[in-house]
Amino acid sequence: MTTDNNWETLTDKVVYENPWLKLHHRDVINPAGKEGIYGLVSFKNKAIGIIPLDKDNNLYLVGQFRYTLNEYSWEIPEGGGPLGEEPLDAAKRELKEETGLVADKWTKIARIHTSNSATDEEGFLYIAEELNQYEQEPEDTEELAVKVVPLAKAVDMVMRSEITDALSVCGIMMAARIKGI
Repeated sequence: MTTDNNWETLTDKVVYENPWLKLHHRDVINPAGKEGIYGLVSFKNKAIGIIPLDKDNNLYLVGQFRYTLNEYSWEIPEGGGPLGEEPLDAAKRELKEETGLVADKWTKIARIHTSNSATDEEGFLYIAEELNQYEQEPEDTEELAVKVVPLAKAVDMVMRSEITDALSVCGIMMAARIKGI
């Protein structure tokens, strides 16, 4: 078994692009040596997720209607960080925008790939602590609700598939493990 790249890209054509992503159509030779195709979604931002915890390990969740799913979603504060921006700077901005919170303590807990069979998107997760409350500053596309739940309850919500967002599931479960919950 090899860990080297055993795919060959024959052609790469951008078939769609907008300010947030590019969709590539590629003709390839797959690991079995056969010709095939591959679609790749390249995002123009990093995925950023924040697990804001107060001194009692209560977690701030954000609720919003997700157009792509056609359903309401409870999740951790999250957003996109431009590729040239430090992920921590993006995390601080997203936390303030979505919840109004500013944290004095930040801990990076993960670098993840959100769906590595179809996208090259890279995600970063942080625990934010020592929180101070200010005004929310949501973007025009966001109509957000904020609720505070014990981290243990958030784990239960993940286990019941009430929280399904990949960054949120990963972040909540990792934070619970780190906090001994």
